[in-house]
Amino acid sequence: MSNDVLTDERRARLNRRVKLIVAFTISWNVIEAVVAIGAGAVASSAALIGFGLDSVIEVASAVAVAWQFTRKDPERWEKAAVKAISIAFFALAAYVTIDAVAALSGVGEVDHSPVGIAIATLSLIVMPGLAWFEFRTGSELGSASVRADSKQLLLCSYLSGTVLIGLLLNSLFGWMWADSVAALVVAVLAVREGVEAWREGLESPFEVLESLDDDTDER
Repeated sequence: MSNDVLTDERRARLNRRVKLIVAFTISWNVIEAVVAIGAGAVASSAALIGFGLDSVIEVASAVAVAWQFTRKDPERWEKAAVKAISIAFFALAAYVTIDAVAALSGVGEVDHSPVGIAIATLSLIVMPGLAWFEFRTGSELGSASVRADSKQLLLCSYLSGTVLIGLLLNSLFGWMWADSVAALVVAVLAVREGVEAWREGLESPFEVLESLDDDTDER
């Protein structure tokens, strides 16, 4: 369903859905930040602390969308919300890069962290589905800011995966550098998504699934 054929009732329903999505996102990421930063401090894990700070940035992105959709005319504030989200992408890329380089240049002893592995695993399970749901909602609503926030969630999934791999490699083989290397890849992706959001050239991160879904609808 395209944006120009939405009924007022459907648009209002989608707006309410966006509010529920960002409310869940904010709540989840606040808990995730507290757990990850706490576990990272205990284990002396820069990757876990960075993961927790990423959750803080996720909260900032969701707050920008929540702010937009509390306005009487959300579309009017679209550009401001998209710019705020793109800045969040850049902030994430900057922190992850600094954190990864610092870890690689002076790797200290990092303890095993079962709590860190658990929170990264949960995030890897929850975030992709939430990102997909938000992206579809934003696409139907025709909202660049909602789509941008969904890509922020998807990037969080990538970071969850890299942190989880790093923690597991450290636990199994003592490879403390692995998560830092993977995190640098995430930083590059964050910059790319930030630039796209700034230009409002938002491509779907789910292009393959969308094309399959479109083919099914045509049938």
